[in-house]
Amino acid sequence: METILEFQNVSYAYHTLDGETPALSHISFSVKKGEFIAIVGPSGCGKSTLLSLIAGLLQPEEGQILIHGKSVELRNANIGYMLQKDHLFEWRSIYRNIILGLEIQHKLNNHTKEKANELLATYGLQNFAKAKPSELSGGMRQRAALIRTLVLDPDLLLLDEPFSALDYQTRLTVGDDIGQIIRKEKKTAILVTHDLSEAVSLGDRVIVLSARPASIQQTIPLHFDMQEDTPLLRRNTPEFKTYFNLVWRELNGSE
Repeated sequence: METILEFQNVSYAYHTLDGETPALSHISFSVKKGEFIAIVGPSGCGKSTLLSLIAGLLQPEEGQILIHGKSVELRNANIGYMLQKDHLFEWRSIYRNIILGLEIQHKLNNHTKEKANELLATYGLQNFAKAKPSELSGGMRQRAALIRTLVLDPDLLLLDEPFSALDYQTRLTVGDDIGQIIRKEKKTAILVTHDLSEAVSLGDRVIVLSARPASIQQTIPLHFDMQEDTPLLRRNTPEFKTYFNLVWRELNGSE
């Protein structure tokens, strides 16, 4: 299976007038095409820094990051980034929010417009295409934000705690919803989360980071013996509790 992303002995530190704050230390892992990787670790350990490095917003101080075998600064990969907030613009309709990235990248044409409409219809937002964001629930807004990202056909999808602003019940249903969408679209995804249940319910593997400066404490592959594998259904299996406890022990041991 094709390797999309490689971290090769990557370290990073923040520098201020007060000195150096190491964030990541000698991180190495790879992600195959179509994998869904969940990353957990103690608060402030550098999980979001890791995503910023993948996106090319920061450059590693040691090691290198390869996307499709090319270093991040030379890569032409299309990376989608979903943040904690949906960042939908109230003065634009849902449809116009969804095509915003296409407009910015000068990719708006008949084909991409058709793709946007297909995604709206497939994921239940067709009747809200002309609505303003304030007319949608939090879960629907997150779905719109995901569609805005998917319409750009990203090679790699970065999810930085995208459900954390939602109440618990909505978070469960939206996590299930978006997890299924990502798998249906066969996207490669990396999720950063504080929620261990979320990591186990969504991921193919969970990478547990140590306290700052973060190194990889453990990588836990997830296998569920299920006919239909969805995030919500995973939570009702015996394996779920086993994996949750395993991640919890690894995380607790890293603090």
